[in-house]
Amino acid sequence: SLYWSTAGRILRGSGVRLLSPPAGYDALERNFFSALFLYSYQRAGIEPARRVCYAAINQCLRGMVTGCDNLLDDEYKKTLETDLPETGVRFRSVLDMLTSDRILFDILFHAFQRGEISAPAVLDASAMSLQALTRSGAQEAAEEEGVRQILSPEAVLQSVHHYKTGLLFQAPWAIPTAVERPATERAEPMRTALYDIGMGCQIMDDMVDLAADLEKKRHNYLLSLIRHDADSGVWQTLIQWQADSAEQSAVHPLDLFPEIRDAACRTSREYLIRGLCRLFAPEHQAFVPAAMQFLSRRIGADRFLMELSDEKQTDFLG
Repeated sequence: SLYWSTAGRILRGSGVRLLSPPAGYDALERNFFSALFLYSYQRAGIEPARRVCYAAINQCLRGMVTGCDNLLDDEYKKTLETDLPETGVRFRSVLDMLTSDRILFDILFHAFQRGEISAPAVLDASAMSLQALTRSGAQEAAEEEGVRQILSPEAVLQSVHHYKTGLLFQAPWAIPTAVERPATERAEPMRTALYDIGMGCQIMDDMVDLAADLEKKRHNYLLSLIRHDADSGVWQTLIQWQADSAEQSAVHPLDLFPEIRDAACRTSREYLIRGLCRLFAPEHQAFVPAAMQFLSRRIGADRFLMELSDEKQTDFLG
């Protein structure tokens, strides 16, 4: 609500009118990652009023990331609901990014006016918000024209997904770290937990995007597992699938490689279990399997999990 009301005030008189939030704007299903970030603040002992402020700032970061993704992927996922023409998707993405950036500074400035943070902290936090996103953006930029080499699975995790998603999931802690200076023993476990959750989600995302990443020559953990499999015929099977349009429409590539799919599921599970168990307090550990189920469904990887045996599904979901 703070994010949306601030956007309305900033856009007033701009010629663009902010409309009411869409139905379900604040639903947990649409804000699950934001809820995890907010929960991490509570676990670290940040007071409620500040958590509201940081939640709004996270909406700003979300608006910037979504706007960038829209432009890079030539699509449009809404951040703000305005009276701009539905066809003007590129400018809508630009407006979402520009407005989100100004909301972020507005929130920080008013926190300074209330005496909650210092002027240097405002500048530090503003700079850190950009720094938290550029590492992920730089990795995306490196893949825009396609990659020439398929890295090993370990290299994809350490040199690509580390920046693309792992560090991005830590971005919500960039400004609290600059402003709060919380004790390392409280903040660092939360940052580590979010990193692992991000990595686990990215592997599931790679399952969903395998065919698209193969076509666009982008880094993909599953693609790397297939390329570097000890059986050279595995890669040839994928290339043949790519060349056969009829088979592409009838069979998903992961259906051809159940062992590789299962191996990726295990790696994703390891990251998610480690991250979620660390994030949730001891009294909330029962939420871990439910969170894993929700994330797999939200990302669209539950379809691949359903291909596992009942025993392996239970193993994945806890």
